[in-house]
Amino acid sequence: MRRSPTPTPASTIASLLEGSAWFPALGAAAQARVREEMREVAVPTGGALCRQGDRPLHWYGAIEGLLKWSVIGADGRSVTLGGLSVGSWFGEGTLLRGAPRTADIIALRDSRVALMPVELFEWLRAGERSFGDFLLRQINERMHWFLGNFAAHHLLDTDSNVARALVGLFHPWLHPGSDPHLRVTQEEIAHLSGVSRQRCNAALKRLAAQGLIEIEYGGITVTDLAGLRRRVPG
Repeated sequence: MRRSPTPTPASTIASLLEGSAWFPALGAAAQARVREEMREVAVPTGGALCRQGDRPLHWYGAIEGLLKWSVIGADGRSVTLGGLSVGSWFGEGTLLRGAPRTADIIALRDSRVALMPVELFEWLRAGERSFGDFLLRQINERMHWFLGNFAAHHLLDTDSNVARALVGLFHPWLHPGSDPHLRVTQEEIAHLSGVSRQRCNAALKRLAAQGLIEIEYGGITVTDLAGLRRRVPG
């Protein structure tokens, strides 16, 4: 029987901060300033948190929901670069470059996002060594994952590429708060996998037949994350 997601209590900025890898390592004064200056924004399904070309004003943390990081070409075609789930912090690369954003962040379902002003981001980076260490690790993990994706698209079969896309939404550093029930469409998984929708759908059915996932109305539930990870080298 296909299951529906179990409702969970709504998260808050406070719970997002306490569950992050960087906030507990800050000094007391820095923690107090972060609590004081963080704000929250709601992004409805299909809405944009930010758009390509926007001036970077915030660092972001996903409190609730699911968003995608995508680029749209001049011809209207789009490429999904990754998903952003509960517990994900993102946008530091654009802030560090000080250049307009090069991608859109779109909500795949109703989402709530924490906003850290760029001034606070820079203050933490300059004065809190642990925060700088976190950013370095974050950027390294993301770069490693992107390089792995590049290799996977050339070396792995379709099923393994789809498994890698799903595993990516549970990356312990980049996506620490993912729910086993992923409210994503098969089309979105196809974008993340770099394969056609038809091939993705067939691969998902094979993964389901192996007991690794369940395909449900409105999403996918990962039932054997360890088994999925064994399908993905690196």
